[in-house]
Amino acid sequence: MMGSAMLDQIRELPELELLRVMVCSRQGDRRDGILLRQSRGWFAVAGEGHEALAALAWLLTPLDAIYPYYRDRALMLARGITNYEMALTYFAKPSAPGGGRQMHGHYGSKKLNVFPSATPTASQCLPAAGHAMAFKREDNTNIVICTIGDAALRQGEYYEAVSFAIQEQLPIVFIIEDNGYGISTDTSRMNPYRLGIFDECTFQRVNGRDPDDIFAKGYSAVDRARQGLGPAVLWCELDRLCSHTSSDDHRVYRSAVDISNMVKRDPLETYAALLIHREKITLESWQKLQQDTAVEVEADYQRAEAEPEPAIGKPLGEIYESTLISPPMPWQPMDETVNMVQAVNETLKSAMAADDRVIMMGEDIEDPRGGVFGLTKGLSTSFPGRIINSPLAEATIIGAGVGLAAAGYRPVFEIQFVDFISSGLNQLMTQASTLRWRSNDEWSCPLVLIAPCGAYLPGGGPWHSQTNEGMWAHIHGLIVVEPSTPEDAAGLLWTLLHGDDPALFLLPKHIFRKRLPVRQPFTPIPIGVSALRRGGSDITLVCWGNAVELALEAAEQVQVEGISVEVLDLRSIVPFDRKSVTISLQKTGRLVVLQEDSRTGGFGQCVISEICDHRDSWNTLSARPQLVARADTHVPFSPALEYAVLPDIYKTVAALRETMRS
Repeated sequence: MMGSAMLDQIRELPELELLRVMVCSRQGDRRDGILLRQSRGWFAVAGEGHEALAALAWLLTPLDAIYPYYRDRALMLARGITNYEMALTYFAKPSAPGGGRQMHGHYGSKKLNVFPSATPTASQCLPAAGHAMAFKREDNTNIVICTIGDAALRQGEYYEAVSFAIQEQLPIVFIIEDNGYGISTDTSRMNPYRLGIFDECTFQRVNGRDPDDIFAKGYSAVDRARQGLGPAVLWCELDRLCSHTSSDDHRVYRSAVDISNMVKRDPLETYAALLIHREKITLESWQKLQQDTAVEVEADYQRAEAEPEPAIGKPLGEIYESTLISPPMPWQPMDETVNMVQAVNETLKSAMAADDRVIMMGEDIEDPRGGVFGLTKGLSTSFPGRIINSPLAEATIIGAGVGLAAAGYRPVFEIQFVDFISSGLNQLMTQASTLRWRSNDEWSCPLVLIAPCGAYLPGGGPWHSQTNEGMWAHIHGLIVVEPSTPEDAAGLLWTLLHGDDPALFLLPKHIFRKRLPVRQPFTPIPIGVSALRRGGSDITLVCWGNAVELALEAAEQVQVEGISVEVLDLRSIVPFDRKSVTISLQKTGRLVVLQEDSRTGGFGQCVISEICDHRDSWNTLSARPQLVARADTHVPFSPALEYAVLPDIYKTVAALRETMRS
């Protein structure tokens, strides 16, 4: 391996350059505080006391990745993010990294391989592990540095990330920045390393106030990772010399003696004194360095403050990639009938054959099982090493997918049942769905999550019968689709596989083994465009997923009563095709929405609200809209009780008749 050879080139820490970075970081923090007291800023989070960790930057190559946390100002300066860029972020200017969307102290740079920060603590750890997984797959010597505060060590995702990194022997170094506090809470009795939960062979203890100790032990950890020997953990004990943020005052919960003793350990002052003792710098030049840096930092902030403010409204329209263009589908069914499971399996096979970057991970998806529903049957045999059984941990599945996507892969990961996704919601909401937006289009997350969903299968009970489209629709930046035919399952999936946004691909279990006639060639299906399943003139019946089968049956039944129902299958929940619904209503004037999900907060209420909220669609209505949905309760295990709470033919027909009477 090349790891040791690379490190041989950097045997010594560039002391004076590091000192300049530490001074610049400290002056930037102080400038933030001054501006806040002058009411020229809104919020600041400082890294005072964490500056010595910048020594790690000289152990890295430009191709290595950093997943930082919000006290890493000095490390980011050493990496190459400029003080001026940090000043732009402080003032939330459009020319700042993140375009004024990211909070102060939240760093990111595509060109420097710095993954954009997110506030929820420890949420960066699993994506960092996913990125390291990408490096390992490429068999290079690149590594990932992931930093984390001590209070965040109690987040379960940190344990998942470390476990996954050890399991897969990933080239990642976790840097614990232990300043002893989580806002005002003393973490000494909560820190798992102080509690002895981790075996001492799994980490190194580091004096986080001493750049020499950080560099020496960081050298060892980085060398280990580069040589393919697995992850390392550096537990760096240091001080937070400031309050938690500008919204906090640590004098409320820390004694004057404690603060005074901590200040005596200031890594900037002690390191400068050490360099003076080593005759690397004089007292006069040290004082001049501080004065000159203060002037330069202030000039950067004055220039940044003079920059124009963001254009109002611009941040609202850039959630998704603007255009999705998919190549023709290489697979076409040979039989006269096909089901969704087969369509999905063959589509995945085509995608994996066409693009080596397509990789799959999920619970039990390798052969011989091929997933509990057989969605990946035969794929691990055909594409060894690219279909991977995951641990029973949805946060790991989604988080690793985010990191792989950030590293240039196209992960297609399976959530065994959408009901189980809740433990992965943090990654879905915090990381995957916000990445494009929070980085101002610099990064993207082409992660597709395949998730079987829905009821109408006796014995599923409350944990295997949910759809929850209303919940998923509220995660801005996430595409949500739910097909009802094999053609749409294949076509929508093919389109998503060629997009650059995270997507939840819901597969309704009740109908996904139903064989349907092949009526036309399979083609890519555009996102956000509904399908007309049946023409009609009296009522527009909007539905999706399992509800489509029920809608067609109900439309057939009321036809003998002289009621003509047009059935519109949304297919795409987000984006929502309001235009097609409006066009249909211009003909019918009556709206019924049929959904499998529960009534309150379900997407059906959104459809009705959107129609009523826009003049062009509201003016088409000649009757009040009707919503047919599951009762606001869980799906029982008893088949009799299950069908009692779900929408059925009788409730749907009753709603159609009611809207005709209105």
